[in-house]
Amino acid sequence: MAGLLQIALLVLALAVVYKPLGDYMARVFTSTKHLAVERVIYRTVRVNPDSEQNWKVYAAGVLGFSFVSIVLLYLVQRLQPLLPFSFGRGAVEPGMAFNNAISFVTNTNWQSYVPEKVMGHSVQMLGLTVQNFLSAAVGLAVAIALVRGFVRSRTDRLGNFWVDLVRGTVRILLPMAFVFAIVLIGLGVVMSLKSGVDVTNPDGSSSTLALAPAASQEAIKELGTNGGGIFNANSAHPFENPNDWTNLIEIFLLLVIPVSLTRTFGVVVGNRKQGYSLLSVMAVLWGAMLAVIWWAEAHPNGPAALLAGANVEGKEVRFGIAGSALFADSTTGTSTGAVNAMHDSFSGLGGGGAILNMLFGELSPGGVGTGLYSILVMAIIAMFLAGLMVGRTPEYLGKKLGRREVTASAIAILAMPTVLLLGAGLAIMLPGTPGYLANSGSHGWSEVFYAYASASNNNGSAFAGITVTSPWFQSSLGICMLFGRMVPILAVLCLAGSLARQRKVPETAGTLPTTGALFPAMLTGTVVLVAALTFIPALALGPIAEALA
Repeated sequence: MAGLLQIALLVLALAVVYKPLGDYMARVFTSTKHLAVERVIYRTVRVNPDSEQNWKVYAAGVLGFSFVSIVLLYLVQRLQPLLPFSFGRGAVEPGMAFNNAISFVTNTNWQSYVPEKVMGHSVQMLGLTVQNFLSAAVGLAVAIALVRGFVRSRTDRLGNFWVDLVRGTVRILLPMAFVFAIVLIGLGVVMSLKSGVDVTNPDGSSSTLALAPAASQEAIKELGTNGGGIFNANSAHPFENPNDWTNLIEIFLLLVIPVSLTRTFGVVVGNRKQGYSLLSVMAVLWGAMLAVIWWAEAHPNGPAALLAGANVEGKEVRFGIAGSALFADSTTGTSTGAVNAMHDSFSGLGGGGAILNMLFGELSPGGVGTGLYSILVMAIIAMFLAGLMVGRTPEYLGKKLGRREVTASAIAILAMPTVLLLGAGLAIMLPGTPGYLANSGSHGWSEVFYAYASASNNNGSAFAGITVTSPWFQSSLGICMLFGRMVPILAVLCLAGSLARQRKVPETAGTLPTTGALFPAMLTGTVVLVAALTFIPALALGPIAEALA
């Protein structure tokens, strides 16, 4: 009952903010006015905010900005001993710094280190937290560019990347993160520039509890669907997530922008029902996987779990089964990767549910921006398949879906499975890999598969039983993060440019309606079918085999 009440409160909160936040984001990206602080930024970086770009220039901006961000973040980590608040922590090892730089710039936030031992506060605040804002804003910008492709006709202009980046950061992410950081502080989340505090244990010995400016990072970590914790235990740590209320708020932050972006989409394209159709698909997938994970963790099949009455290993008592399942479903359904329980301790079916959420393509409801453009790409594939079945040229929102559009969509969809299966396959073939795993057999494979699924989908969570500090894992996971992020973005922007050049075609009696029940059902089926055909063999070797054992 407590778990159902939490879900009801979460859904109610999302419903309350859905319309105002969605409409506000639509105004942010359609307004022709620039704030004074934004004009200062444009003058500083010598950008004409009133100029627009074609898809190639827009993509060049995304790639150039991401490359510079990776280099700067790498240098910040390597130069840590020269920075204040480093607390004597040395320069981050080159391979780890490389992995971290790519991880945070691609919105993955995969962490192969213990933050409170490796990172000082300056690196956390100037490097990692800044990228939590900017990487989320990049995803927003790409999603809005694709939406403009549907709205505009006979033009090659998609907007201005630098304007979209600045507006997403200044008008959406910064204000919301500021407010919720204060809320989290009020509810007990730590906010301190000290490195730690000495405490006396009951046996008379002393130890040091690490401290950090957690609340400010926690807010944007969840809001931007980033996920990297300032403490090693992430959102299971009581200094990051002390109670049920902070847990519920953090889950709300994970979902609020991706969910509300469907409203933004509907407003911008001039038909709000289009947004509701996409939202219904996201909700069905999110709700179905929540039911699977919750049921699996509440109905144990192992001796220890049977004695305990539920699979409570790796879960915080203050959150319980329901709070842990709700967080796990939301963090893997978005591209967040924050955790309030150890996914490696989930049952075979429960852990498989978390993996499957990522294998859907991070669209239930997905990350900030990435969720919207991922489900729109999948919608194009669904309409293409429908067109094949009826022998009619497919169209979506008044745009014909020809060879160029379908090819770009296919590339966007296939990029993630390609790098995931190649990376995981090569890793499991290496003779040294079993030495980095805490488990053998099907669960050991699940640990490897989960790592590459998380990296390729820019999620960042992990089955923590795998140790990934070796040069192979640092480099291969970094490459998976980079290609899993940039290839779909390039394909999506190419798709947006192709759509924008078309003229709108009027609806006819033969046009497949996309606002009733048929289209969401077909889109849901397409998402599940693509994931099943691609990953069932890999899942059968891991989570499915473990669940049936």
